[in-house]
Amino acid sequence: MKPCFFAVIFFLVFNVSAQTDAEIFKSIYSTSLTNGKSYHWLDYLSNQIGGRLSGSLNAEKAVAYTKEELELLGLDKVWLQPVMVPKWVRGGKEYAFIETASGLTSTVNICALGGSIATPIGGLKAQIVEVKSIEALKTLGKSAVSGKIVFFNGAMQADLIQTFEAYSGCSEQRYAGAMEAGKLGAVGVIVRSLNLRLDDFPHTGSMTYGDLPNSQRIPSAAISTNDAEKLSSMLALDKNIKLFFNQTCQQLQDVQSYNVIGEITGSQFPNEYIIVGGHLDSWDLGDGSHDDGAGTVQSMEVLRLLKESDIKPKRSIRVVLFMNEENGLRGATKYAEIAKQKGENHIFSLESDSGGFTPRGFDFQSDDAFMTKVEGWKSLFKPYLIHYFEKGYSGADVAPLKTDSNVCAGLRPDSQRYFDHHHSDNDLFEHVNKRELELGAATMASLIYLVDKYGI
Repeated sequence: MKPCFFAVIFFLVFNVSAQTDAEIFKSIYSTSLTNGKSYHWLDYLSNQIGGRLSGSLNAEKAVAYTKEELELLGLDKVWLQPVMVPKWVRGGKEYAFIETASGLTSTVNICALGGSIATPIGGLKAQIVEVKSIEALKTLGKSAVSGKIVFFNGAMQADLIQTFEAYSGCSEQRYAGAMEAGKLGAVGVIVRSLNLRLDDFPHTGSMTYGDLPNSQRIPSAAISTNDAEKLSSMLALDKNIKLFFNQTCQQLQDVQSYNVIGEITGSQFPNEYIIVGGHLDSWDLGDGSHDDGAGTVQSMEVLRLLKESDIKPKRSIRVVLFMNEENGLRGATKYAEIAKQKGENHIFSLESDSGGFTPRGFDFQSDDAFMTKVEGWKSLFKPYLIHYFEKGYSGADVAPLKTDSNVCAGLRPDSQRYFDHHHSDNDLFEHVNKRELELGAATMASLIYLVDKYGI
């Protein structure tokens, strides 16, 4: 047999293999876009259940609902993994105003930060000191801060194209601002909402007091970007104006909740695990559609799309709906702890927690060898306009599973509008585009298919 004949045979076999993957991609995307369930699931989570703060009744309703829906998919296993979670409650609606003179006030939009204590009964009023960062606060020192409300007005950096980089650049003031201001004798903290646009929605989020004694713990709230601009302008004219705010939030005892897990058991390597997931909890403002209802339903849809496309995975594929990402990461920690106890080999973990917008690609925490493999898959994704394959951060819930020998990844949708909604009353189902959500689910399923077929 002539050498050229072998070359022809090799070319045909290689081409059929590539075409087979392309056909499977087409099946996955077609099923998601024409017969998908992710949008239907999200509609129920958002509009029938609503915000799902850890420890709340709505969070438990979401656990029951998603478990039932996974069972209807005919997976090999579906179970609940118990985890103790914090229970913080907001109480009544917060209220705040700026006082320029006795009896002259202007109301502003605020919301308590998650984990904050309440103001004294009847509220708190004091003069304001404005800073742009924790470093600037420390420079001022105790004499300038004691007895005042600290106003952190550090804005997200608008010229950063990667909006999560802009978020990370000023999120410390929200998380640790009250702790650092309390050390200097401040009586309260107001933080500019982490939002790139100017609007009237205050954005909540987690905060910490660290090991600060109770006597130094002070109430902390977010203020909308519009009102942060107004407050800053008024302070520039008169340093003696005062701010009043009232909130009734409280931290209760931990309660039991659950991670929700479903599995398709691998046909050849059942002890090698590939997981896909998002966090089932959300904040109590809005209905949590983008953060992270979208990631939750996309992850569920991945397993359904594999089954609908008649793909029988070689490795065990799990969907994990993590509880308590927003204010504790207890679900992710518990899942990783149990996996380690059982000696489970998690070779690949994919997270969706960046909203339900148009998918652009993935960030990978991996070695160079895997990135070379990913480069070879780009042509399969190109027809679906997926082009972003970079080393980067995967996600908070899969990060505890990372080892030197495995890979963690994060879906990267277009992020330009994400922080318009994040942690606020503006995170609503009506702001999720059905087609964008379904494209994201198909993109995730396609990557999971390739990792299962070719390994890492």
